[in-house]
Amino acid sequence: MTDFLEALRRLLTQLTHEAPAQAAWARLLETLVGNYPADASTLMVLEEESLRPVAVLGLPEEVRGRRFRLAEHPRLAAIAAHPGVCRFPLGSELPDPFDGLLDEALNPVHDCLGVALRDDDERLTGLLTLDALTPGALAVLDEAELAAAAHLLGTCLRLAARLSATRSRLNEALEQEAPPTGIQHWHSPAMRQLMANVALVAPTAMSVLLHGETGVGKELIARALHARSERHQGPLVQVNCAALPESLAESALFGHRRGAFSGAVQDHRGHFRMADGGTLMLDEIGELPLALQAKLLRVLQEGEIQPLGQERPEPVDVRIVAVTNRDLAAEVAAGRFREDLYHRLGAFPLEVPPLRRRREDIPLLAGHFLEINRIRLGLANLRLTPAASTALIDWQWPGNIRELEHTLARAALRALAERGDEARRRAPISIECRHLALPESASATPAEEAVPAPSQAPIRPLREASDAFQRDYIARALAAAGNNWAGAARRLAMDPGNLHRLARRLGLKDSA
Repeated sequence: MTDFLEALRRLLTQLTHEAPAQAAWARLLETLVGNYPADASTLMVLEEESLRPVAVLGLPEEVRGRRFRLAEHPRLAAIAAHPGVCRFPLGSELPDPFDGLLDEALNPVHDCLGVALRDDDERLTGLLTLDALTPGALAVLDEAELAAAAHLLGTCLRLAARLSATRSRLNEALEQEAPPTGIQHWHSPAMRQLMANVALVAPTAMSVLLHGETGVGKELIARALHARSERHQGPLVQVNCAALPESLAESALFGHRRGAFSGAVQDHRGHFRMADGGTLMLDEIGELPLALQAKLLRVLQEGEIQPLGQERPEPVDVRIVAVTNRDLAAEVAAGRFREDLYHRLGAFPLEVPPLRRRREDIPLLAGHFLEINRIRLGLANLRLTPAASTALIDWQWPGNIRELEHTLARAALRALAERGDEARRRAPISIECRHLALPESASATPAEEAVPAPSQAPIRPLREASDAFQRDYIARALAAAGNNWAGAARRLAMDPGNLHRLARRLGLKDSA
């Protein structure tokens, strides 16, 4: 108990300065139950109606990426409702959320207990669970000692929740959005640095340029920027610049008055006016036509818009978050993007790192997607074999988080197809390497390939040289992918639609 109190003291000290790191929670759990005869244990924090594991022992790391809703897990709900240490009979029919996650053989949990963590006001703050595969292994535990430690831990968790709530509003934004939401405590230094930069720039009025490969989660970061800004109560308006018809793009962004052009039968506010007092996210900003880039620059400089058909400009108060998967500096050099607009938008550039540079986060993301598929397919449990988990970490992920999400969804269906309906209800399902259907070896992405030495060819216009290089590079990627455009897009880490448009412009595809 002395070691536990010291670990708790250190955690409380850390809470007064910053959010506790995963290692701090892990040390606390190890100190508390490391000597107990349990095969697995978890420390979970209550967030809204879900439990988030902050530390696990004897379970795969991907469990920390899952969320356990009390309404969906009767055994956890029973622990939460119990006033003391809740022991389950060996023959309990309540499904255990960790069945099948403890060992290779997918043996069911035979001995299980848990204790609810509460603060001084008896409010639930989390759960501590212990599981053993050997019947009766947990019978020797001192319930009074465990209950006393749980009481101290419950108060600590309440303090953690309060400090987290006052530290930022980011949690609320992350919990409400699409995957990979709910994962707030990243393992990788790259993501921790990114989120620190988000916290730094979000409260300011500076424009932010979010850049990164397709599928890395740029939209999520844009939403986090809005949620942590002083404009968080205002609107967040998203515009896909690539989807704007060139003839109507100006009207879509800045609005128009009735009769301004043929078909303008009523006034239209435009996206800038819709985002007044809030944030305007300009997705795929690199697709904006040059003519419209000049008008966007004027809006950013003057802080006012002039709808089509209106004689006088009107003020607008909008914070811009521009998003792109292009290298805008290269686009500027090629004459396809205005340099002055590039510098105006990039007042604070942020790169969202690709998944291959943040492999430490893959288990968390995998656990999140596994839980989504478990619920969607109505499974008792869904897990990765150790070999499958290693394969996920080793793969290059040219499609990033989106590719990981779809890979696990397909793998879950393949694994399920090998099992019958009865087994689906009763036994956990393992995803093996063959279900993932990943290539046998992780080939290098284009960014990691060697760049050929420059030739001694005569200097020619930069746009012409750039087009020739892209034409050759895409042709090589297409050949390597067996003339499959989707495969070429993955190798080039590009969105397939963007690749098709670029290929048509370069003359590699018919315009039809």
